Amino acid sequence: MELSHRITRINDGGSDGWDLFRKARRMIASGVPVVELTIGEHDIRTDPRILDAMDRAARGGHTGYAAVAGTDALRAEIARRVAAQSGVATTPENVLVVSGGQAGLFMAHMAACERGDAALYIDPYYATYPGTLRAAGARAIAVAARPEHGFVPQAGDIEAAIDAAGGPVRSLLINSPNNPTGAVYDRAALERIGAVCERRDLWLISDEVYEGQVWEGAHLSPRALPGLAKRVLVVGSMSKGHAMTGSRVGWIVGPAEAIVALEDLATNMTYGLPGFIQDAALHALRLGPVFEAEIAAPFRRRREIARRLVAAQEVVRAVPMQGAMYALLDIRATGLSGEAFAEALLERERIAVMPGESFGQAARGHVRVALTVEDARLEAALARLLALAGELAEKRGP
Repeated sequence: MELSHRITRINDGGSDGWDLFRKARRMIASGVPVVELTIGEHDIRTDPRILDAMDRAARGGHTGYAAVAGTDALRAEIARRVAAQSGVATTPENVLVVSGGQAGLFMAHMAACERGDAALYIDPYYATYPGTLRAAGARAIAVAARPEHGFVPQAGDIEAAIDAAGGPVRSLLINSPNNPTGAVYDRAALERIGAVCERRDLWLISDEVYEGQVWEGAHLSPRALPGLAKRVLVVGSMSKGHAMTGSRVGWIVGPAEAIVALEDLATNMTYGLPGFIQDAALHALRLGPVFEAEIAAPFRRRREIARRLVAAQEVVRAVPMQGAMYALLDIRATGLSGEAFAEALLERERIAVMPGESFGQAARGHVRVALTVEDARLEAALARLLALAGELAEKRGP
C-alpha cells in the first residue's frame, strides 16, 4: 500500500534538519558524554507550583473532555495578556487554545491556504517550517533574510518571491524574536512587511513564542500595527516563556471569524486539550511577568557569556543576539560549512550544536548554539568551540 504524497513529501525528499541532533542523542544513549547545545529545551523543569496546579485539577476531576476552543478562563486570561502586551483590544473570541505552538503553525496555514497555494516563510527558519507548510497542503517558498541586513527580511525580496511563485500566494510566516538568528524585528521592518501583505492580500502568520526573551529593543506584534489585525494570525505558546515544553499548550490569536473556523478544525483534529493541563497553564499565566522574567533570566545571563567569549577572539563572529535562547555563530573563517564544523565539534570535542544549514541556506556557514546548560558548563563548551574554530582557521591559512 502507498502512503499519501501529503505525508511522504513533507520533507520534499531531503533531510528534516535534525540529523546531527539525532546523532548526538544516539551517542548520549550509548554512554558517550556529550554537551548538548542543540534544542531550545530549558535546563530547568516546569515549576512545581504549575505542576501542583495540574495535579489539583486532575485529582479534582478535570480529566474529561474540555471545551475544544479552550476553557473560558484560559481563553480570557490569554486575551487579557495579549491585550496588555500589544495594546490591541482582544477578547476570548479572538483566542483558540491549541496543542502547542507547532500545532498552531499547522492550523494557521490550514486556515490561510487552499491546497496548492504558495506560503512564504523566511530563511533562516525554524527547522519544521517548510514541512509544516507542505503538510498543510501549501507550496513552501523561502524568502532569504541575509546577514548584511541583520537577518531581517526586506520588502523587495518578499515582493520578488510573490512575483516568482507562479500561482496564488496566500500567506507569509515570520518569527520575531527569531529562531535561529536572534533577530528582533523593529517597527519599521514590521511596517514594511505589513505593507507588502496589505498590498498583495496575504495572511501574515506571526510566530511569537519567544516574545518574553528580548535582550535588545522591544517585542512588537504586527497585529498591533494600524490596519493589520484583520489579516494577522499570532501563534503563541507556554513552552519558552514558562518552561512548559512538554505540556503542549499554545494559542492562535486572530479575527473572531477565523477563530470560529479554526475551532471546527480543532474539533476534527485534536478535540481540545486536557482540562487539567489548561488549568495548569492558567495558573502559570497568573504567576505574571515577574515569573516570566525569572524563566528568561538565565538566557540573558548566558548571552553575555557568549558575547564576552566571542569578543575575545577574531575567528568566530556572533550574529547580534537580540532575543531568544540561542547564539548564531558565523564560522566561515574556518573554511567549513556549518554541517562540517558541527560534525567535527561533535566528534572531537563531544559538543553538539545545530548546523546553520538545518535552518536554511541563508544560515550556511553558521552554527546555532542553544544557551541551555548551566553557566560554567556553557562557558567551557563555548571556549572549546572557539578553540577548535581557531585551530581550523589557522590550518586553512589566509
